[in-house]
Amino acid sequence: MSELIPWMDKEIHKMRREMECLFNRCWPDIGADLFLEDVSGGISFETVLTQDRFIIRAALRGIDPKSLDISVTDDKLTIKGRKKEVSVEGSGYYQRIERKLSSFSRTIPLPFHARIREIKATLNKGILKIVVPRWKPQKVRYIEIETI
Repeated sequence: MSELIPWMDKEIHKMRREMECLFNRCWPDIGADLFLEDVSGGISFETVLTQDRFIIRAALRGIDPKSLDISVTDDKLTIKGRKKEVSVEGSGYYQRIERKLSSFSRTIPLPFHARIREIKATLNKGILKIVVPRWKPQKVRYIEIETI
């Protein structure tokens, strides 16, 4: 029986790794990867779910608001942006100018149906805040059944 334990342990670890790869390929935005900076191109995201809204905050320091694109389709919110960095070294006859253009794209699944026309986005001191209100169906309407 003791010969089986290392084999089972090895197989269970192998299966766990394969399942993690499968989930990461199929649903990359689910789980702890959502909060890692390297996944989102160095952009930190924070999400808060309340009873009537979903709030998304992102640290976008140094990004021009005109280079941001926020869209909602099929209960998914997508944030795209570009960041330009220019560094100048030296003075006088010799200057070294380095331009760096980086872009990011992040799709966040919404946990409910949203009122798309009422979504608000604000950018204040490098913090992007998106408020997504929950769509609430109207009150239940009962229909009488006519007998013929």
